[in-house]
Amino acid sequence: MKETSNETFSDMQPVAKQQITEQIFRNNFYFDRELPENLRFLDRLAWNFFWSWRPEGINIWRELDPYLWDKTEQNPRLLLKQVCEFRLWQKANDANYVEKTNHFANEFENYLSQPANCFGKITTQNPVAYFCAEYGVHNSLPNYSGGLGILAGDHLKSASDKNVPLVAVGLLYRFGYFRQKIAHNGWQQERYFDSFVNELALQPVLDEMGERILVMIHMRGREVFAQAWLAQIGRISLYLLDTNISQNAEIDQLVTGHLYGGDAETRVVQEKILGIGGVRLLKKLGIEPTVYHLNEGHSAFLTLELAREFLEANENTNFSDAVSSVREKCVFTTHTPVSAGNDTFSPDLIAACFDENFINALKISKDELFALGRTNVDDKEEWFGMTPLALRMTRSTNGVSEKHGEVSRTLWLKMFPEKTSADEVPITHITNGVHASTWIAPAFQTLYEKHIGANWAEVLEDKTAWRKAIEKIPDAAVWNTHRLLKQLLIAFVRQKTFSKEIGSHDTINEHRDTRKLFDADVLTVGFARRVAGYKRWNLLFNDLERLLKMVNDAEKPVQFVFAGKAHPQDIPGKEILQNLMSVDQNSEWQRRAVFVEDYDQEVARYLTQGVDVWLNVPRRPLEASGTSGQKAAMNGGLNLSILDGWWIEGFNGENGFSIGTLSNELTDEEADINDAESLYQILETEVIPAYYLKGENDLPGEWIRRMKNALATLTPQFSSDRMVKDYIEKIYL
Repeated sequence: MKETSNETFSDMQPVAKQQITEQIFRNNFYFDRELPENLRFLDRLAWNFFWSWRPEGINIWRELDPYLWDKTEQNPRLLLKQVCEFRLWQKANDANYVEKTNHFANEFENYLSQPANCFGKITTQNPVAYFCAEYGVHNSLPNYSGGLGILAGDHLKSASDKNVPLVAVGLLYRFGYFRQKIAHNGWQQERYFDSFVNELALQPVLDEMGERILVMIHMRGREVFAQAWLAQIGRISLYLLDTNISQNAEIDQLVTGHLYGGDAETRVVQEKILGIGGVRLLKKLGIEPTVYHLNEGHSAFLTLELAREFLEANENTNFSDAVSSVREKCVFTTHTPVSAGNDTFSPDLIAACFDENFINALKISKDELFALGRTNVDDKEEWFGMTPLALRMTRSTNGVSEKHGEVSRTLWLKMFPEKTSADEVPITHITNGVHASTWIAPAFQTLYEKHIGANWAEVLEDKTAWRKAIEKIPDAAVWNTHRLLKQLLIAFVRQKTFSKEIGSHDTINEHRDTRKLFDADVLTVGFARRVAGYKRWNLLFNDLERLLKMVNDAEKPVQFVFAGKAHPQDIPGKEILQNLMSVDQNSEWQRRAVFVEDYDQEVARYLTQGVDVWLNVPRRPLEASGTSGQKAAMNGGLNLSILDGWWIEGFNGENGFSIGTLSNELTDEEADINDAESLYQILETEVIPAYYLKGENDLPGEWIRRMKNALATLTPQFSSDRMVKDYIEKIYL
């Protein structure tokens, strides 16, 4: 990938800008490569991300060229472009490989050929339209920053597996989110890569005449055009809009340059393209959704475009009539438990980004437009919020866990002055889930195929049947599968932290010799998430002496693997990471703790599939849901977590460990002290003893019992298949 400097694109010097913008314009992402006839299916497969959640699909690419597969960061299009001719013909002459490819080709074609299921009014003619600012489908499509994007990607995969009529809309960010590099001194550096120089699995969206479909959005006093790209996620079409086209002024070409980059104005115009442009794109494609799902408030402007369309089609109506129509077909999912986490913009900025013709078409005044985004419609000083807009313009709002629904009802009570208590606020919840076939390690999927059957994913839908099936799997088989994955994680950690050049001080992100780094017999704790204040990265180090005593223990030691990114402008967050890199040089810390830089989906897979314990210590009640712990649980990892988000619903006393209490009566400082004490105590008295207690056949029987309980209870409860089913039954319909 082409790398830019540490500066954001908008900060580059004019010459550098010109050099990059000259490379912007591409008609498509095709390349000419003649494949052997019996391997031509690979070209078709590379255009659809279906392979990414099938172990046999992934293996087809890896076997083609293992070294190149990793070098291209698991990008099939790039792999096919770069693999040498000799290697292609070797595999074309490998009967076993060709047979595997043909078998998967048949599975793929059969999967796509099944007619879509209809759910009431949700049909292929009138599907669900799912809008989100980011999508984490696979790391070879770097169009996400974190949990929201991963959740959206899992939603699409489950919708595909369930054959739900659904289309998705987002933005294509040329430089995506930043890539993280930790310097020798432990300081985070940001790098941006030009994804347009890669062979992304995206095809241009064309009209019947073979011309690019463009949508036009008025912003900042001029017309801006956006083109669309199509990504196939199994049976689901994901449309991504971008403004990198010659019809636009240079500054407008860069609107979709960075994910969550730029200033407030950039965010407004991005969200106009997503919401307004997305609705206009679907109209040009002839798609008439029965329901629009706003996944977070970034796409809330789509409700204004739907209102404008209604008023244009119905002359003798007013904005109130339009709102009634729009609300009937729009639903909203909020992911943020604090008001400060929601996008807000100054009235002047909204006025500058919306032209008078658009406002007039809504048959409202400018002040009435501003009021749609206020919690208090009479407060003309209040900034315009995307969440208040979404709350007003949709018929259904849900949080992403039971606790988050409760928090959201209290947070937005002021939006419903007719309600006397938070319990009456019409905000419900659908708890997040993760896509089992994506996140359950192939080793565990093989175990399930052996002991449950090839239809294990279907059995998973029946909680009782699944629990009975897990109980019948021999303890040794579960433990050995976990050990295999743990050893894979250790090999991954050693490779990722090996560096020929290191700084003058030892740090846990780079080592010249990693051969003795980590031990498969040592209790391994994983902690990976954004470096944000409420995530409380420092909580583990509240009593460093006590922590290092556990790390240094000769008989029952603990080792830690960390990963996560601080926002580029978050200096305190970067300082937390820097301090983490160089904890006590005189302890075992440097041998029993590692930091894996550039946390992404690939890193997350190794970590969640290989650790013994997944640690989560957010400040209650600021974790809306969280899903990384769900992924660990699906691989037999035991959660050690604050009772917040999804864990309140998941923890049963036997499938993991809880930290602290459910009390909200303490100050932040008091809660930090109490939670740190609880964390240390549970590690010392429950987690460590249970892990090292050996029973029959030298197996940790108590630990395995908890692992199987986690596999049995949490896998079906927090599957994205269950989540999508809940959305269909409780929200969409």
